Amino acid sequence: MKWKLTARFLLSVLSIVIIVIFVNTVILIGLLTYQLTNDYDRGIANTEENFVRDFQKYIEISNGTPSVSEEGLQHLHQRNAWIQLLDVNGQVLESHFAPDKAQSHYAPIDLIQIYKYKEFDADTTVYVGSKDDVSYLIGIKGSGTTRLVMHFSGSSVLQFIGKFGLFIVIADLLVATLVGWLFGRTLTKPLHAMIERIRHLKNHDHMPSKMPRGVYKPVFENLNEVSRELAAHEQERKRLEMMREEWISNVSHDMKTPLASIRGYSELLNDGKLTPHEQTEYAQIIEKQSLHMQDLLDDLNLTMRLRHQQLPLSLSEVNMVQFIREIVIDTLNTPQYEQANIEFTATKEVIKHHIDVHFMRRAVMNFLHNALLHNASDVSVKVLVDDHSITISDNGNGISAEDLEHIFERYYRGTNTEQTHGTGLGTAIARDIIEAHGGTVTITSEEQQGTTVSIQLQEGKKGVARH
Repeated sequence: MKWKLTARFLLSVLSIVIIVIFVNTVILIGLLTYQLTNDYDRGIANTEENFVRDFQKYIEISNGTPSVSEEGLQHLHQRNAWIQLLDVNGQVLESHFAPDKAQSHYAPIDLIQIYKYKEFDADTTVYVGSKDDVSYLIGIKGSGTTRLVMHFSGSSVLQFIGKFGLFIVIADLLVATLVGWLFGRTLTKPLHAMIERIRHLKNHDHMPSKMPRGVYKPVFENLNEVSRELAAHEQERKRLEMMREEWISNVSHDMKTPLASIRGYSELLNDGKLTPHEQTEYAQIIEKQSLHMQDLLDDLNLTMRLRHQQLPLSLSEVNMVQFIREIVIDTLNTPQYEQANIEFTATKEVIKHHIDVHFMRRAVMNFLHNALLHNASDVSVKVLVDDHSITISDNGNGISAEDLEHIFERYYRGTNTEQTHGTGLGTAIARDIIEAHGGTVTITSEEQQGTTVSIQLQEGKKGVARH
């Protein structure tokens, strides 16, 4: 994967370089052509060649004898130039401003040498012109013009350009490959590390990786953050799995006990030697154990529905004072709690809320019965109903900090519940019921000081029906 990323990046760089070279070549050729054309057009009117060719208008020929007009002499003086007029045999007929070493007779080869190779004077450029049968040499001193003689063939020039262009392309490709490879490593190396990091996360390896510098640093910071969160979730999953297995073990034990009782007493009922009183007693035991199993299965079903937020609520407006008072009375009328010390108070006689009577009753009774069940018989319980809260407090044994931390977790049973029957779902179910009504519940406790359960029913909340 690492080398694939590098190869793709290099291919992209090489493609860009080739396109850029092609475009630059086309632009360069176009600019050179445009420049040469413009320079040629502008140079036609200003070159010294034009001055020499036009100078024939200043040469006058009278009876075969040439001469230079005064205007022509002025132009020669202005250009720091000299002139020699020659006949058809190359003999100098007239001279103006010519240097001392100028010849008095020129053979054709001399004219070619002077014009082509500039052999007259290193500081003087000599031009050749003619008018009728008269030829003339004009030398311009210090003009700065240099002649360059070149000999070439078209095929040689094309071959040279082809080789030179091929060399440039090869050199550019080699440089681009080297630079692209070096630059590609700086980009693909972190990408390779990133892919490896993701693969480790897939394999549940949550060890944080080293933080590289540059543009990829935020990416690795996010990956490390994801790794930490996944590690935390994995630990939480393992903890819940362990608790679930423990809970299943407890439920299995709870199921075996009533099943064993039902089976044993059923076998006894099949014995025709039992008295009517014994038959009635055994039937009642079977019924009691069956109800316990039914409650257990109901709790299992309800907790699954709560976990997936599929608890339907049938809301109605209820006077919470009367509602909670009836729960307290029903609890005191239960034989198990007929001697319980429960104090009920309310700040008003009428406090109305929209609730599901069945589920809210179960939630409140769970907290109230826990206060009585997990404490000594002389425990004092106070129930207070306010505008938007229900408070259940006791002065009993309290809850340890370790148990209090997990009090609302499913599949959890506290250390003080060994001697009590239950599924370990009651508190979690009660909390979920309160939250389904749009409320919240908090529990505070200190060992040997008592426990306080505070149910908050927020103002304006009419309950959240879940389907």
